[in-house]
Amino acid sequence: MRGTSTGGRAADTRSLYFHSEVTKMKGPCVVIGGSGFLGRHLVEGLLQRDYVVRVFDLRQSFHDERVTFFLGDLCEKQPLLQDLIAALTGATLVFHCASPPPSSNDRKLFYRVNLLGTRTVLQACRECGVQHLVLTSSASVIYEGKDIRNASEDAPYARRPMDYYTETKILQEKEVLGAGRSKDGPLTVAIRPHGIFGPRDPQLVPVLVRAAQKGQMKFIIGDGKNTVDFTYVDNVVLGHILAAETLKEGSPICGKAYHVTNDEPICFWKFMGQMLQGLGYEPPRRHIPYLLVYSFALIIYWLCVFLSPLIHLSPGTFTPMRVALASTHHYYSCENAKRDLGYKPIVPLDEAITKTIKSYPELHHRSH
Repeated sequence: MRGTSTGGRAADTRSLYFHSEVTKMKGPCVVIGGSGFLGRHLVEGLLQRDYVVRVFDLRQSFHDERVTFFLGDLCEKQPLLQDLIAALTGATLVFHCASPPPSSNDRKLFYRVNLLGTRTVLQACRECGVQHLVLTSSASVIYEGKDIRNASEDAPYARRPMDYYTETKILQEKEVLGAGRSKDGPLTVAIRPHGIFGPRDPQLVPVLVRAAQKGQMKFIIGDGKNTVDFTYVDNVVLGHILAAETLKEGSPICGKAYHVTNDEPICFWKFMGQMLQGLGYEPPRRHIPYLLVYSFALIIYWLCVFLSPLIHLSPGTFTPMRVALASTHHYYSCENAKRDLGYKPIVPLDEAITKTIKSYPELHHRSH
């Protein structure tokens, strides 16, 4: 089914990266998860590049007469989802960016979507003759709560993933890249962004504001000097499209994963402070010990696990993984993406923060 045009948002920086010398792929492309935060931005970027775009998702979150929507659930138990087959028929390229949000604590849901759903996508690609698949993975697949500084893609997968999201993204990436190395699978590549943010983000900014409104953003965990990567959504879109347009038989990127970030590591608490101040809230100033907060988060987590058969409890965003992410160094090298994909961020971090803050007028503090 087709939506009706809303006119879209201004092209702004997007037009800069569609003067690429790389030829765009022929034939329709499908964005699985195209109604989500990243997926919708990816759809907009592909339309700027004059792709014929289809979206497969649980729901239709926007309307554009240039986009054909197919609604379905990757978790359906039927042998192979017919709606997905319909979406992929005649397509030459698939972007798979559907996933539950990292903040979810539903282990079964993560496995159904990220692992079993991805197997369904790969099977449908084989049945429909889709030749190219770009996966949205995550840089967290190599993170297990310890400092990571300028890590390359050669770093091993986390042996002890800290949450179900990371655990299943590892399994998902292995499935997709393995399929790309097989004789009957599509050519595949995985993009590993980290800390995606930007307009319409349903996670970082809204969660940050809710925490500030509850008085929960007054403290810095640890010494506050930990450096991390954040990535503006337009730069993530760029990485996906460059990967798709480089993905050809014999290309060195086949069956590989690539880190894609803003390539500007920043102090985690400086970033949070800039966001909060831009939205009219006070930045955190007081320090509390990392081990104290981490231990408390660990106790809460295991209480939720042990009591889950009796009562539904959730730690929300206060998890050991979230505490570790806020307190450790974790930033990643983009050198391989620069070399093999021609990747270079088009929106610098300061501009990205400004754009993001301006896109949330409804979340600004009233007294600001």
